[in-house]
Amino acid sequence: MVGLESDMADEAAEAKQSSVGGFFARLAAGRMLLIGLAGILALLVFTEAATLTSAALIFFSVALMLGALPLAVASSADRPSIRRLAQRAPPSVWPETSLKRMADALPEPCIILDRRGYVRYQNRLAENAFPIRPGDPLTFRLRAPDLVAAYERVAAGGRAERLEFAERVPTERWYDAWFAPVEAREGEGRGGFVILLFSDKTEQRRSEKIRVDFVANASHELRTPLASLAGFIETLQGPARDDAAARQRFLGIMHEQATRMSRLIDDLLSLSRIEMKAHMRPEAPVDLVPVLSGVVAAMEPLAREQQVAIESALTEAPVIVAGDRDELVQVFQNLVENACKYGRSGGRVLVEMTPPAGEEGPRVTVRDFGPGISAEHLPRLTERFYRASEGGGSTRGTGLGLAIVKHILNRHRARLLIESQPGQGAAFSVEFPAQRRAPDFDQSVKSEK
Repeated sequence: MVGLESDMADEAAEAKQSSVGGFFARLAAGRMLLIGLAGILALLVFTEAATLTSAALIFFSVALMLGALPLAVASSADRPSIRRLAQRAPPSVWPETSLKRMADALPEPCIILDRRGYVRYQNRLAENAFPIRPGDPLTFRLRAPDLVAAYERVAAGGRAERLEFAERVPTERWYDAWFAPVEAREGEGRGGFVILLFSDKTEQRRSEKIRVDFVANASHELRTPLASLAGFIETLQGPARDDAAARQRFLGIMHEQATRMSRLIDDLLSLSRIEMKAHMRPEAPVDLVPVLSGVVAAMEPLAREQQVAIESALTEAPVIVAGDRDELVQVFQNLVENACKYGRSGGRVLVEMTPPAGEEGPRVTVRDFGPGISAEHLPRLTERFYRASEGGGSTRGTGLGLAIVKHILNRHRARLLIESQPGQGAAFSVEFPAQRRAPDFDQSVKSEK
């Protein structure tokens, strides 16, 4: 329907251009008559003939020439010069319906440009990926210098070109762009166009990066526990072969190291899966109240082991956000687990929620009352494998928990805020964006309760 309305608007514009061209053609055809009329008027003015006879002569001359003008135009319509003048209307800058339908049928984002760089049509996929309105220059949305240079070469008559470029906002994405000229058909008064076709390579590029990072991280972090296991095995096979007490102690340390390696691999795989989907924002409606209630209940055994009491201050009304429920559970489990382990000296952990208000979205804070974290550590807490030495005692994690939290929240367009002072505990707050429209609160969400 949008395409047909656009076609009607294009045809109306062309009709207007044709009518203007026809007027100028008729004016050119009757130019001799107009010149004659101007000569008669000039003669009467210079001879100062202002009598009644002169006025009558002027009246009959004008009437005669105006009556003869259509005849002169009709008789001269077959002349080649007049036909060329009538056909000299500006070419259309809007694509035909068939070209638009071709763009709509493509499985990739497609934009149709004229030879001046203005967008003349885009399919639905292009609207979602690169919001830009028809009539705007391409550079309003895509400003990569290599992309603009490739378009200019193709628009100037060059061959089709392909190049890669990256979009950094709102998330990093990679594309293959293909420029191809579409020439006007012979005999048409229409200008040519340039087709811009995109192919999303984000997932492929992320897979390559994740594979390289996984190998580098795993080889680096697994080296220490593997060396420890190898040393204990050699000791048990040699000097401690018959020492039952040493064997029991070494086996316990080996079990701890093997468990740590297992957790490390699980966290690396989890981080890799999250990074694969970083450019895809989740849209399912999730109620935060049952999510947080479930996390608090699930972390009770760990809290008892660490001799910590978990307190919660949640709202009774549903608080709906757009997100992935499993990933949000993982976020709050990591935050509560860290609070129990590293803030256990405070004896309690508080999970509280602030409902949305005005332009601000909901906020969830996990607060411990332990030793706190020094200011120099706060900016680096979400880095991979970074561990602050304060407050942890003998507890050691993989150093990936907060990195996973950060990547999940980036995917949800949420923010992680960390506030802490030595001796006053630490507060990790998750701020969700305000909902412009409430997600559908369907039966699947209600069933989570």
